[in-house]
Amino acid sequence: MPKRTPLYDTHRALGARMTEFGGWEMPVQYAGILAEHQAVRTRAGLFDLSHMGEIEVAGARALEVCQELVVTDAALARLGQAQYSVLCYPEGGIVDDVIGYRTAEDHYLFCVNAANIAKDCDWMVTHNRGRADIINRSDEYALIAVQGPQACAILQRLTALDLARVRRYWFVAGAVAGVSALVARTGYTGEDGFELFVPAQSGTAVWAACLEAGRDEGIVPVGLGARDTLRLEAGYLLYGNDIDAQTTPLEAGLQRLVKFGKEKFLGREALLWQQASGIARQLVGLKMEEPGIPRHGYGLWHEGRSVGRVTSGTQSPSLGVGIALGYVPPACAPVGTELAVEIRGRHARARVVARPFFRRQ
Repeated sequence: MPKRTPLYDTHRALGARMTEFGGWEMPVQYAGILAEHQAVRTRAGLFDLSHMGEIEVAGARALEVCQELVVTDAALARLGQAQYSVLCYPEGGIVDDVIGYRTAEDHYLFCVNAANIAKDCDWMVTHNRGRADIINRSDEYALIAVQGPQACAILQRLTALDLARVRRYWFVAGAVAGVSALVARTGYTGEDGFELFVPAQSGTAVWAACLEAGRDEGIVPVGLGARDTLRLEAGYLLYGNDIDAQTTPLEAGLQRLVKFGKEKFLGREALLWQQASGIARQLVGLKMEEPGIPRHGYGLWHEGRSVGRVTSGTQSPSLGVGIALGYVPPACAPVGTELAVEIRGRHARARVVARPFFRRQ
């Protein structure tokens, strides 16, 4: 039986089409994926992300534990700053990609992917060895995102916090619509916006307040369908598609995150070996040069030979062309390389391009 977020009844009342995702019953669309996508690109969209998990690491040795769990340097995150990172297995594969929020000197809150909540928490506890307090707080939070060019103006109407002063990947705490919230300038759309961590029992009220505050700007509720097209245009990775236990940060183009200067972290030795010996495959962005929509699992070809598969793909609503991510040998990875996507038995031309596919000017 799929789990339901505190906003489930609200989604049904709004006429959402529901689907199962990561063990949760979630809205895939309301008015339609294209309309919702364009609303976020031009105005604002409202997302229920309450299926995501929140895991707390606290105590005098919290930083020590976090340094071993994540590949980034957790000590560089200042109070009020968020840090995108990954957890790795000793073999270098990715346990999950996460965002860590440093809420106090000895307190971190990790936002993790919905399908990985139990796995991530067990992984953290196993490698904690009793040094810090690690608690799964997921059921205590509703997570609501306001994304789009008008997001800041809309949300500012609901809080006395000066949101214009909050930088990208920073956060503040205060009241939003009269509800205690952690307000982070983060998102998964390639647009400006905020993610609001609020008490689970207050999720419905905050959602309604955001819709009302953005009524004049044309804010709309957005489902998982448009969330996926938005994140792919922005070049963001999806766990289970683009990264997983069989892929490493170096293969996925996340080498900028890996801080080998740290004395130790899980996966360090395996990643050092891979860095020295070279990767066998590399994640690339592809743009179609012939008609066709690349989909997850479609084959990738170069000069008549199979070289990889699409991990994520769609018809880009903003660009009007098919775009995709996929793994290929490094020799096929330079920008400008011509590849082919196998679409229903035919090979359609595509070209390796730089990411993101879409960037707000």
